[in-house]
Amino acid sequence: MRAPNLPFLATLAVTCAVAAPVSAQQLTPEDVKELALEAILENPDIIMEAVAILQARDAAEAEAQAQATLSSSRDTLTNDPNAPVVGNPNGSVTVVEFFDYNCGFCRRAGPELEALMAADPDVRVVYREWPILSEGSVFGARAALAARAQDKYEEMHKALMGSNTRIEEATVMQIAVELGLDVDRLRTDMDSDAVNEHIDTTRRLAESLGFTGTPSFVIGDTRVPGFVEADRLQEIVDQVRDDG
Repeated sequence: MRAPNLPFLATLAVTCAVAAPVSAQQLTPEDVKELALEAILENPDIIMEAVAILQARDAAEAEAQAQATLSSSRDTLTNDPNAPVVGNPNGSVTVVEFFDYNCGFCRRAGPELEALMAADPDVRVVYREWPILSEGSVFGARAALAARAQDKYEEMHKALMGSNTRIEEATVMQIAVELGLDVDRLRTDMDSDAVNEHIDTTRRLAESLGFTGTPSFVIGDTRVPGFVEADRLQEIVDQVRDDG
């Protein structure tokens, strides 16, 4: 939730407490403060009522923004040519995952997605690199995206997700060498327009969808923040498929 808007809370407190409130035009800022303080002192619970109203308003605004993004950015979410796709590229249902290589729950989610794709060959998965936890996460995301130019994205992605150590520059470059990547070319491609665009677009989409952490998923019109097991993913996929 956003930081409390104190003038707004004060106004709410006055509105909640006064049975026949004076017209707003007749109240000075000092009047509002005085009435709010009196109301809170007489009924401390009123501040919680005001906070609840503010939270409800914020939630409604966030939901409206998320639904607008799902509607206006559907093609970017599911068919962005600058986003890696695994599973069945022609699958009838698309699962979009927002993730960070240093996110423990993202690493746990990897096998769940693999299980989903193995059980349901009509699913395609779109990966959105959202490196939000550290500079190492950013380096890893850039390296994975740059590996596309050498047809090694999926191998790089799996190796980074499967690493038993924190993802930092040294870890990433060691993995790149083990996968047989041209590391000089990789470093150059990490700063390409395509890599920058993917990360910038992912950040914009995630924020507009109201996601605050990784992993997060979009399946049809359903937003799924946090780790989820394969069975639950399958339930959502089936529902989206049934809804047509």
